[in-house]
Amino acid sequence: MRTDLEKTSMRGRQVMIYDFIVIGAGIIGMSTAWQLQKSFPGSSILVLEKESGPALHQTGRNSGVIHAGVYYAPGSLKAEFCREGNMATKAFCAEQGIKHEVCGKLLVATNDLELERMAGLVGRCAENRIPIEVVSAEQLKAAEPNISGVGAILVPSTGIVSYSEITRRMVELVVRGGGEVRFNCNVVAIAEQSDMISVWTGKGRFNGRYLVACAGLMADRVVGMLGIKPDFKIIPFRGDYYQLGAEHNRIVNHLIYPIPDPELPFLGVHLTRMIDGSVTVGPNAVLAFKREGYNKFDFSLGDSLEMLTYPGLLRVLSNNFAVSLQELKNSLFKEGYLELVRKYCPILTVQDLLDYPAGIRAQAVTRAGELVHDFLFVSSGRALAVCNAPSPAATSAIPISRHIVEIVVNNLPTGF
Repeated sequence: MRTDLEKTSMRGRQVMIYDFIVIGAGIIGMSTAWQLQKSFPGSSILVLEKESGPALHQTGRNSGVIHAGVYYAPGSLKAEFCREGNMATKAFCAEQGIKHEVCGKLLVATNDLELERMAGLVGRCAENRIPIEVVSAEQLKAAEPNISGVGAILVPSTGIVSYSEITRRMVELVVRGGGEVRFNCNVVAIAEQSDMISVWTGKGRFNGRYLVACAGLMADRVVGMLGIKPDFKIIPFRGDYYQLGAEHNRIVNHLIYPIPDPELPFLGVHLTRMIDGSVTVGPNAVLAFKREGYNKFDFSLGDSLEMLTYPGLLRVLSNNFAVSLQELKNSLFKEGYLELVRKYCPILTVQDLLDYPAGIRAQAVTRAGELVHDFLFVSSGRALAVCNAPSPAATSAIPISRHIVEIVVNNLPTGF
């Protein structure tokens, strides 16, 4: 591999060729740049980000939970990466002096049906090698006086952190190691040639020997720029959050999650202690009518037409019609949203739900109407695109990026 940033003559002009270009300065993109730098010492690395700073979309708009991997299918990349990521995230924070807390999570059953489902999760934890404790109703009340339930699972290894802070630290590490991170560089076109790959942005053209795209909500569009017709589409699902007032900062001692309905694709509304000391409530899952539509009434005609003419989404909505309507109703009316929380925390009132920034989940959906639940990658000769990085992607960012680097190593063109 040629490790120096070199100049090459093209049509009479001098252009610089980076060894690696990474699209996206969320936690996956920055972790990938950092891992590439460690795996290819002396390589020239450029990160391109369309926003004015790192971690401004999915990375910076989530619950900040260091997940343990309770829910995921044994043997899946999700389960493997989450278990590894739980340990790797804590180790990174300890090494870098980043504030985090291992507070544990309680999955609370509120009726007999949920107790049955809870038993299934106990088995899943055993398969995924996750240490847990089964908690009785009496033990739950002693641990969490404000929470009501007939039983629970305690997951001691779950924690909380600011993933934005982790990402900012990775930016510092990459720059300190000689890499470049350029913001306000929106990618508009990509062209792959035999000896390099070119990326056009609003701030000019950049050339590299290999490209890794970690574009989140724009993943399918970047794949299209590579000349590959994606067999999926990114559908944005908005997750509404609320924050409790400061008087409720000690309302819970652990993270409080419901027992999820296995027929539904998302985990349900939970109470989350945040690393800043506050407590949030959420998220739900509502179809957004704009790719980056964080406000309830944000709308893009182009994004909406693209989604609503996609057979895959129409099948998803048809198969989940009643649930979709209920989620929309609860998004528009706090009272319905509140009832989801009062199942296990009955002391809360509507007045306790204060405004808090929403997040958007970038969900890959196939034309057959299937939600892609595991990580998805697409490769070309000189590029690798991360196409689906579902929750717990933030927790799993370090092992995901190691996996990405392994793919890159195996895919590098001859003579790289």
